[in-house]
Amino acid sequence: MSKSYLESYPDEKGYFGKFGGSYIPPVLEQPFADITKAYKELKHSPEFINELKYVRKHYQGRPTPISFAKNLTELCGGAKIYLKREDLNHTGAHKLNHCMAEVILAKHLGKKKVIAETGAGQHGVALATAAAYFGLECEIHMGEVDIAKEHPNVVRMQILGANVIPATHGLKTLKEAVDSAFESYVPQADTAIYCIGSVVGPHPFPMMVRDFQSVIGFESKEQFLEHEGKLPDNVIACVGGGSNAMGIFAGFIDDKEVNLIGVEPMGVGEKLGEHAATLTYGTEGVMHGFNSIMLKDESGEPAPVYSVGSGIDYPSVGPEHAHLMQTGRTKVALCNDEEAIDAFYKLSQLEGIIPALESAHAVGYAMKLAKTLGKDKTILINLSGRGDKDIDFVVQNYPIPNAKF
Repeated sequence: MSKSYLESYPDEKGYFGKFGGSYIPPVLEQPFADITKAYKELKHSPEFINELKYVRKHYQGRPTPISFAKNLTELCGGAKIYLKREDLNHTGAHKLNHCMAEVILAKHLGKKKVIAETGAGQHGVALATAAAYFGLECEIHMGEVDIAKEHPNVVRMQILGANVIPATHGLKTLKEAVDSAFESYVPQADTAIYCIGSVVGPHPFPMMVRDFQSVIGFESKEQFLEHEGKLPDNVIACVGGGSNAMGIFAGFIDDKEVNLIGVEPMGVGEKLGEHAATLTYGTEGVMHGFNSIMLKDESGEPAPVYSVGSGIDYPSVGPEHAHLMQTGRTKVALCNDEEAIDAFYKLSQLEGIIPALESAHAVGYAMKLAKTLGKDKTILINLSGRGDKDIDFVVQNYPIPNAKF
């Protein structure tokens, strides 16, 4: 019997085709080898599997449901739109799916502390939550710009006991938070573990985070069959680093009849620095310890990026996304700031669900797509997070529409 896609990728060295791998300083080679070895042992351990199952069911509130967006579907007048409700996962986003598992791994390795970067703050909140649950110290690095923009999440992290460290160099956003976190981790590698917040970074993190997030896809497949008696025609998710997208794609990747669409942030324009549409405009390059597609400036360094969604303004992308796009298994679409804000308000006022700005990019593109498809077609969106963290920023910059749509 032939191997499934998930069993086939990545290879032993962490490559998805030519993307991925591990480009790290010698001082980190042993800690990352230890993490890889521990993960390979743990993932087949009944004790680990049962602990994760228990946590997901009795603490996180999984499975999260799939909701039919009836009013949004009627507005668009085409394909049926469904939402995988990761906004209902504990802490309000998909991030806890891998954070609980990463902290169990840290415990298994005898580590006392977890270190991470965060953009929108959801990974930081999730890791601080997992660290509190399992009794570990937690250090979160976050760009100064995002600290101001996502203030509610900063307060949540601090209440949960995390030490939030501002990244004050460069653009002061997600890339700089990763730089800062890596810098802090190197001298602490004996006692701490770096819990990467997406399907990015050196091997084994793109594989590990995908595997931990795949619970979204496998739940979705079963639930969607209950709703429609068949698989969705289209599965859509926003892509920055790409953990929520790989999570839902994993459940359908071997089902060739299902279109998998990753939606990138088009920001405010096509010029470098106005968007974060890496797969659309980037070229191959190594950053943060892995080879993928990245946006580069004239000197080949990571380019400045921008998106209204703090969690998706990253100048590279998970290596598996680069591989899947190159092989034609996934399609890449775009949603700009204006369309994302429109989707944010429409979903809120028509369905009573306030989405994260990152997730609103997937909703924005899905609305455009739905209008072009017949009513017999279906779209499943991974609603990766809720928008509590974004409401102050949104209403200050984009006035609340007066009327229903």
